[in-house]
Amino acid sequence: MPRTDIDITVPDLSGRRAVVTGASDGIGLVLATRLAAAGAEVLLPVRNPRKGEAALAAIRTEVPDADVSLRTLELSSLKSVTALGETLLAEDRPIHLLVNNAGVMTPPERQTTEDGFELQFGTNHLGHFALVARLLPLLRAGRARVTTQISVAANQYAINWEDLNWERSYSGGRAYSQSKIAAGLFGLELDRRSAAGGWGITSNLSHPGIAPTSLLAARPELGRAKDTVGVRVIRALSARGILLGTVRTAQLPALYAATSPEAEGGAFYGPGGPGHLGGPPVRQKLYSRLHSTDEAERVWARSEELTGVRCA
Repeated sequence: MPRTDIDITVPDLSGRRAVVTGASDGIGLVLATRLAAAGAEVLLPVRNPRKGEAALAAIRTEVPDADVSLRTLELSSLKSVTALGETLLAEDRPIHLLVNNAGVMTPPERQTTEDGFELQFGTNHLGHFALVARLLPLLRAGRARVTTQISVAANQYAINWEDLNWERSYSGGRAYSQSKIAAGLFGLELDRRSAAGGWGITSNLSHPGIAPTSLLAARPELGRAKDTVGVRVIRALSARGILLGTVRTAQLPALYAATSPEAEGGAFYGPGGPGHLGGPPVRQKLYSRLHSTDEAERVWARSEELTGVRCA
């Protein structure tokens, strides 16, 4: 049976405003619930209002006095990211926590975002890059902690610089890996630039290990009519407590990275069990693909160019 005693203590977050992407289900929903339970005001930017309302109801069932609300966001649309940025800037309230958690994974066939980017690169990385850029004044005002959720896949493959949008050939796994490497390099570069420029933002990385989330489940909109064999195996191992985590334990590295006074900028947190696949959150070594500051600067520059948004 999976362990149920793995947990962390979350500090009092009263008076703090938190934004969690991808919080309508899975890891993001559990994470948003924990932040609300600690007293934070939690904003859930969602693309599906029905799922968003269900998430609000679930959070309020567990935390009756939760201060939670929805905003509209489709990360695969730069227009939608801009609109959310304008909405929150108009509210003129500092953001203290931002967790870049949302993502899509390995559609069988190449798909593109509204703006023509390969779907995983455009959603997992460019959408979050543009969101941070749009919210930068509020993040600076809140001296925010920004936690970017990457993946064990960021320890594989590389950024396909000659064909970032996978137009010449497509591999769902390699494109997913690229999106998470880019997101990781951006998160680390954000911390470096904040320190150099006195922005007051602390940026770090987390990964959930492997757990039975919806990423590999049936997603007709991604061209995946049935659950993959992989997600069925993951569910079976997780249910038996073999190596892998659960949805509830998989959110702990991001929760620790986003809230712990001991969590540091430029650091990387993941599960502490064998292979970092499950277990309690610990700091771990950066993946080799995340070491290069030159690569990080290149990601930053190309992201500004592709999104048309300056992050400074």
